[in-house]
Amino acid sequence: MGRLIVVSNRVSPPGDAAAGTVGGLAMAISAALREYSGIWFGWSGQTRETFTGQLSIQQADGVTVALVDLEEQDRQEYYNGYANRTLWPLFHYRTDLVAYERSFSEGYARVNSRFAETLAPLVQPDDFIWVQDYHLLPLARQLRQRDIANRIGFFLHIPWPARRLLTTLPRHAQLVEGLFDYDLIGFQTHDSRDAFADYIVQAAGGSVTEDGVATAFGKRTRIGAFPIGIDAESFASAAHSDAAMESFQRARSSLLGRKMILGVDRLDYSKGLEERFLAYEQFLVDHPDQQEKVFLLQIATPSRDEVEAYQDIRSRLESVSGRINGAFADVDWVPIRYVNRGYRRDVLAGIYRAAHIGLVTPLRDGMNLVAKEYVAAQDPEDPGVLILSELAGAAEQMGEALIVNPFSREEVAEAIRRGLEMPLEERKARWAILSEGVNRDDVTAWRDSFVAALQREKPGQDADRPA
Repeated sequence: MGRLIVVSNRVSPPGDAAAGTVGGLAMAISAALREYSGIWFGWSGQTRETFTGQLSIQQADGVTVALVDLEEQDRQEYYNGYANRTLWPLFHYRTDLVAYERSFSEGYARVNSRFAETLAPLVQPDDFIWVQDYHLLPLARQLRQRDIANRIGFFLHIPWPARRLLTTLPRHAQLVEGLFDYDLIGFQTHDSRDAFADYIVQAAGGSVTEDGVATAFGKRTRIGAFPIGIDAESFASAAHSDAAMESFQRARSSLLGRKMILGVDRLDYSKGLEERFLAYEQFLVDHPDQQEKVFLLQIATPSRDEVEAYQDIRSRLESVSGRINGAFADVDWVPIRYVNRGYRRDVLAGIYRAAHIGLVTPLRDGMNLVAKEYVAAQDPEDPGVLILSELAGAAEQMGEALIVNPFSREEVAEAIRRGLEMPLEERKARWAILSEGVNRDDVTAWRDSFVAALQREKPGQDADRPA
């Protein structure tokens, strides 16, 4: 096959594998590219007064990176606007937070056009193009309009919303129709795939076959579920590094005989952090004998600070954690340690390993790689317990975790109790199955399954053309 061109909103050039960010998506994409002589194309994160389309091309850890700057207006309308104030809350079932403004959708269309105009000269005839995430839903249409006939695949990292939610979006049919210019559309879970299929059949008047051929708008594409994994080999190396061992010892020494419950998330309303704090409070109320014997360490990495909803959730979490600490803390015990900063992957691996419970309770999540990293970091002889939201995509693969409804304080509180009291043999048995899955369904399996499916698809989108 030819080169693999990965396109994403932001490009994080690969570097030290131990220093990746929470969730590890950048590391996952980097790992996917190393197998091929590929290019990673996207926004540099920088803005300039006027868009020029000038590319900055560099080599980073075996990957060719092509970066383009945007205008400040692009950043406000495309990124802070349509991507993060319209699509993100809608796709995460928060219609109360969705903002519809014409300038947002105009900026979104403009940036996708600029991406296509800048990318098209780099594309060679036998290249495969793999577009990542909700920022770039219309990119294939823009590329087709510039006579790019290559196979183009799209992967959605976040959930696809239910039909009745999506139809609240102005011009929703136009957005979905643009996806039919891709040869392959990938989702994290079968639930998201089925939600997309339901829209095609019920809202677009199309059809979807059992093997995933979707027909609508006079065009045809293929859809499928391709659950993403972590770079298990790289993470294992990071987890056994000197930095990880030092982090583990530091975390364990801070326990002072107590057990640690750990949450690691981006600071985002979709992660269910306020609900998590309240469920932990319920646990302390229900089990007063456990007070001063446990604590919750919540690491919440700030993100999207310019969006009002993110400023609000940060303020609310500070208020809730402060109230709980004020109500329960003693001179030598604080029930919640709430930290607003990011950590290197190797440092996080040590913290994961020191935690008796990994509390992963998003209200809606495409996959959640933190759940997989927590499992990968555990000591096989004394593993911790993963508590996982049923609304995280990872729940489809990680049934041996304690699966909970993140909206139920009582259910999460009871899972915390069960996890803290779980016998060693049960912990080891559950962990062994989870670990096998994490290593089997890793980022390589994700990459290979998607690329293999994309290779099978033929360019050309007309519905009357043979498959």
